[in-house]
Amino acid sequence: MSDGKRSQRRRKLKLDWAGALKDLRDQYTSVELQHKATEWMIEENLHYLAKEKQMPKEEKIKALQDTANRLRVHCIRMTTKAGSGHPTTCLSAAEIAACLFFDVMRYDPKKPNHPMNDRFILSKGHAAPLLYAALAEAGAFPIEHLMTLRTLASDLEGHPTPRFPWAYVASGSLGQGLSVGVGMALCWKRLDEVDRRAYVLLGDGETAEGAVWESAALAAQYKLDNLVAVVDVNRLGQSQETMYGHDTDVYVRKFKAFGWRTILVDGHNCEELLRAFGKAKRTREKPVAVIARTIKGKGVSIAEDKNGFHGRAFTAAEAEEAIREIGAPDEHPAIRIRRPRMGVSVEPPTIAEAAPPAYNLGDMVATRQAYGTGLVKLGAADPRVVSLDGDVKNSTFSQFFAKEHGKRFVECFIAEQNMVGAAMGLSTCGKIPFVSTFGAFLARACDQIRMVGVSRANVKFCGSHAGCSIGEDGASQMALEDLSIFRAIPGSIVLYPCDAVSSERLVAEMARHNGIAFIRTSRPKTPVVYRNEEQFPVGGLKVLRQSENDRLCLAGAGVTVHEALKAHDMLKEEGITVRVLDLYCVKPLPADELTKHVLAAGSRILVAEDHYPEGGIGEAVAAAVSGKGIAVHGAAVTSIPGSDSAEVLLDFHGLSARRLAEKVRRIVAESQ
Repeated sequence: MSDGKRSQRRRKLKLDWAGALKDLRDQYTSVELQHKATEWMIEENLHYLAKEKQMPKEEKIKALQDTANRLRVHCIRMTTKAGSGHPTTCLSAAEIAACLFFDVMRYDPKKPNHPMNDRFILSKGHAAPLLYAALAEAGAFPIEHLMTLRTLASDLEGHPTPRFPWAYVASGSLGQGLSVGVGMALCWKRLDEVDRRAYVLLGDGETAEGAVWESAALAAQYKLDNLVAVVDVNRLGQSQETMYGHDTDVYVRKFKAFGWRTILVDGHNCEELLRAFGKAKRTREKPVAVIARTIKGKGVSIAEDKNGFHGRAFTAAEAEEAIREIGAPDEHPAIRIRRPRMGVSVEPPTIAEAAPPAYNLGDMVATRQAYGTGLVKLGAADPRVVSLDGDVKNSTFSQFFAKEHGKRFVECFIAEQNMVGAAMGLSTCGKIPFVSTFGAFLARACDQIRMVGVSRANVKFCGSHAGCSIGEDGASQMALEDLSIFRAIPGSIVLYPCDAVSSERLVAEMARHNGIAFIRTSRPKTPVVYRNEEQFPVGGLKVLRQSENDRLCLAGAGVTVHEALKAHDMLKEEGITVRVLDLYCVKPLPADELTKHVLAAGSRILVAEDHYPEGGIGEAVAAAVSGKGIAVHGAAVTSIPGSDSAEVLLDFHGLSARRLAEKVRRIVAESQ
């Protein structure tokens, strides 16, 4: 291009950008938002002008290769200093990271939460030093900080967690990163409609996990062309060769069979990698899998393609020789980082209070149905709310949300592990995902739920069809371990409503809580016992019956509250008065309030729960009142249930009003 034509083009660009900036600023009323729009426009303009000055291809390829070798050196130094880690898995993916972070991805190294950053998800979390090294090289933090790897005060943990701001979720439990990428890509393509891309780096060994193929299927179903999976096929797992070794054609065929575009490359050839990522950006209506054949321990002859080095750092002498062998340049190569594109909208969402419940006392409504009604109201009040279901929406009643807010409903089909991972990805994009399925089926995604907790992610769960009260379907459909699973997650709240009013109120409380939350809903219709204006704060309980002469506290949650109320009426006719508590908040239990009521009622409590006793409500109560001189008695499901009506099963397992009244009589008689 001649100098005259170049000057003419730049004058035209200047006029075009001035007009675009005016149009953008006119969309916003506040001065603050106008300034933000100006800042984004300037960033985009500078990025465009930078493209005019791209370095020659050969020079860029060499710079990227030099960068990859610098990353290798950092990873070796970090892990040797720490005395532990996985350097060889970092060495195999160094060129992949160099190409992504220093040519392909658009992101601002100083702003991990920039609204238009592309994102990198490290599914093979044991390669954490590579992630840290790449961002240090990009200027996100000082290079010297790398030497704090795996120390208590450092955010550079052995496997990434969101303590490190560029790790949007925790990784290292393998097979989960692609699901997270699916959630992010869904958000940007379907909900926010912005031009952002998710790049997920997987190890070849972790593709043996079924969750990888659950996420691959859903990504193809929703045509997520803004999602790129990079499989680092380095042949070696932790203890032996992976299932397919270096047979890269297997990975190509598998991803292709799931509906992906596949591109096979030499993972140590930067030119091939850039060409593949360019093809990925031009692909429409399909996710892309880049299958990269690599060598584990690449660049270090003592470790290249050898077993026995997976989980060990090099000794100081080995590290010194390895660094000499790699021969990385001392100075960072002069290559650019692509800046994020300008955002389309910066207006914060308008959030209102959800509409209140509207029931009559005595109405017969299943709490699962009220959950669906409450979720619809919450979705109308808060545009951040998203619903995911696993092909049981007509049972969990998330179908109400699908009908009213269809764009924000994601059908995940019968693939609960991927559903939870995708919800985690959505949560990192500022959404509030509600995951709904049978409580029993959430157990299949127990590890993903655990990682939601480790990630401190803002994901909400509804487990319907809880307990033996679901009736004839039998034990395989009954959630009887779910409370123990969610109680064990740090920072979780666990809610168990007994009627429609408390269900709707608790759905709204879940959205207010920043972190993991679980609500347990029941299949049978139960009477409304609370007035519509009643509030249900997290960490509370309700007293439904009490007197000055109470002999015992009878506590329930969900369906057992109604059995406790009926037992109260039976016993009252016999002159035995009991205090009935609704423990709608299983975690955190209000220990002081609970203790006060139990002490006032003879220092005895009988806890009735439609759950196995291990890890359930009874154990939570026992821990809460420990050391207070209180006798805790339990009624729970203590054997694997069979099939029959809810009434028969509750009675068989000692949870019916009749059986609870019998137990109260025995406890009171023994205390006299």
